[in-house]
Amino acid sequence: MKIAVAGLGAVGLANAILLARLHEVIAVDPRPGRVALVNRGRTPIDDPECAEYLASGMLNLRATLHDTEAFSGAEVVIIAPPPAEAETERFDTAPIEALVERVRAINPHALMVIRATVPVGFTAALIEKTGCRRIVVVPDFHREGRALYDNLYPARLIVGEVSARGATLADLFRGAALTREIATRLTDATEAEAIKIFTASYLALRMSFFNELDTIALAADLNAREVIETLGGDPLVGRHDDNPGFGFGGPFPARVSHEMLETFGDVPQHMMRAIVEGDEARKEALTQAILSRRPRCVGIHRPIAGRGGDENPETALREILVRLASCGIDLVVYEPGSTATEACGYRIETDFGRFAAGCDLIVANAMTPDLAGLGPKVFTRDRFSRG
Repeated sequence: MKIAVAGLGAVGLANAILLARLHEVIAVDPRPGRVALVNRGRTPIDDPECAEYLASGMLNLRATLHDTEAFSGAEVVIIAPPPAEAETERFDTAPIEALVERVRAINPHALMVIRATVPVGFTAALIEKTGCRRIVVVPDFHREGRALYDNLYPARLIVGEVSARGATLADLFRGAALTREIATRLTDATEAEAIKIFTASYLALRMSFFNELDTIALAADLNAREVIETLGGDPLVGRHDDNPGFGFGGPFPARVSHEMLETFGDVPQHMMRAIVEGDEARKEALTQAILSRRPRCVGIHRPIAGRGGDENPETALREILVRLASCGIDLVVYEPGSTATEACGYRIETDFGRFAAGCDLIVANAMTPDLAGLGPKVFTRDRFSRG
């Protein structure tokens, strides 16, 4: 089967590699750098499984800048444009709609599979708007930096169409996975979208809970690690996604919560708004905690670098940087691999020794080995050194 994948972000690349193990796959992306890397057997994102499979040379996969080349003759087109970089409060569905129109113009017989996160009701509205019934939503569930692994070993598979065609799509993804134990459910499109949004909302809620726990621990001089580890010993709580950070890792969780508010604003509820407001309160509390140490110069440890997928855990750290700058704090950014002189509008230092010596305080999202010997000079909310 010939399959096209539109988009070489984390979701698109993972799906391209997953399916190229068994099928001919052509991925299309407008970014020349990403296309060139994939064609050289290198990954454009930081994902260990993507790197391993691309380097193996065992995939029937190539990438192109030209959508006509990718879409022509494809039986299935996976639509997975990367999330918008701008931190808007809503999901930007324009790239998906544009891709649907291009596929219809080039190959009207192709079955289009939306793997991007979309608002509840989007797919049904798109089918009604276009009159095209060859559109199915199949939500993607993956962890940051492990997109391919989570597609090779999925815990569940949701297909947004209850039909023989939906069952065939389920077989396509199940057949490419490396595990046979996959809970599979066919639902209508709107329910599939809701499952994805509610899943993301729950994870945002959990992140907010542990961040707020840490905020309280900081204010009350409690040992946050001791409290979190003890909580995690209860199987009802568990030890996953429990490491505090500076806030949400990128705009996605906030977008999910805003989408829920917009879609179901007339339904009595408070939790979704509380998730968004709690994240803002977290960033402000940590900014004030940093300011309370009266630093003259604050170093920001690698606010640009992240896992390299579509969502970046250092996005929240960059927001802290902006808040500190607005208070008149002198800032320097440490980015060892950078060839630029500025990042986010602030001076870059590439030498760690000079960076550490020149700062009164270093703010970091994670306690990395290079920071471990600096003791109280480092301000991080990483309780477990797990990044």
